[in-house]
Amino acid sequence: MPKNVRKALMQGWNKGRWAAGALAITVLLAGCAETQLAVHGVKRIGGAQQQQPVQVGTYKVGNPYEIAGQWYYPAADYEYKETGIASWYGPKFHGKKTANGEIFDQYEVSAAHRTLPMPSVVRVTNLENGRSLKVRINDRGPFAHSRIIDMSRRAAQLLGFEQKGTAKVLVEVIEDESRQIAAIAQGKAAPAVTVAEQQTVSAAPRDTVETVRLDNDGPITDSGEPTKSTIKLTPPTDGGASQAVSQTPLDGTVEESAVVRVEPVSPSSIYVQAGSFSVYDNALNLRNRLYDIAPSKIEPVDVKGTTFYRVRLGPLNTVPEADILLERVIATGQNGAKVVVECADGALQNSVSGC
Repeated sequence: MPKNVRKALMQGWNKGRWAAGALAITVLLAGCAETQLAVHGVKRIGGAQQQQPVQVGTYKVGNPYEIAGQWYYPAADYEYKETGIASWYGPKFHGKKTANGEIFDQYEVSAAHRTLPMPSVVRVTNLENGRSLKVRINDRGPFAHSRIIDMSRRAAQLLGFEQKGTAKVLVEVIEDESRQIAAIAQGKAAPAVTVAEQQTVSAAPRDTVETVRLDNDGPITDSGEPTKSTIKLTPPTDGGASQAVSQTPLDGTVEESAVVRVEPVSPSSIYVQAGSFSVYDNALNLRNRLYDIAPSKIEPVDVKGTTFYRVRLGPLNTVPEADILLERVIATGQNGAKVVVECADGALQNSVSGC
């Protein structure tokens, strides 16, 4: 065979081999991309039911910090209970890192808190409709003076206040589960829970199962069709029938493991707490200074054997009214003023900070 012909054939064979190799690599990469997309789709559509490692981020408490003239002191407080106003956050932060290194997903059940360790587990109860839910704290915030916790969009939907934007809530830390998840984040304990279990860490008792649809301002599946979430309800503690969760359309990836309890709640009112003092005369002086701003009262409360005198202005009918009054109080120099929720029957008076 002539050399020039042989050379041409060899070059053609080499080019063909490289082309085949390139094609194989392209197919392989395409296959990998499809696999990644498929896995991502399973995670998004299957949600918390997939058996996969949980996201707990790094354990973080943090140092004291100041924002807008207000100092915050992060600490592990396993007796923490507080009432106040909850808000929610979502689209602007979706996909970004949280304060402890997790990736924020507005369609997962999580929350931001200003001082509790990350991660921690709290139960948040909507004092307006009785819904309560276990939530993992994995971020810092909110930093509006009048808010005590910032829920993910999904958590706000499940608690029934996404459309309204805010709600009167009770937030209480769950000690055992907070210690457990903290140990896992620090590498001191192997995860003993799956994703499905981790979102609530341990499931609440279940009686009635209802299928509900959560709000309808956007689809969640690739097809654009809304999906359904199974929310497990427990009956009120007084033995009455479980309250029905209103039928509303869904938006977001569902947390099938989210357990929503519905229990009776006492009537509550919104106040602005201007200050709290162990000396009555100091409370009286502050009340006199704020006398012309709004109706006020001095409320004694026992905290671990010490009587404190809280100066509170109100009651107020809405959160916007409370926000306006709070800014007026802060303008007088009371940077520690905050919005609180007070139960009408005093049921939480001695056990909950701010109620």
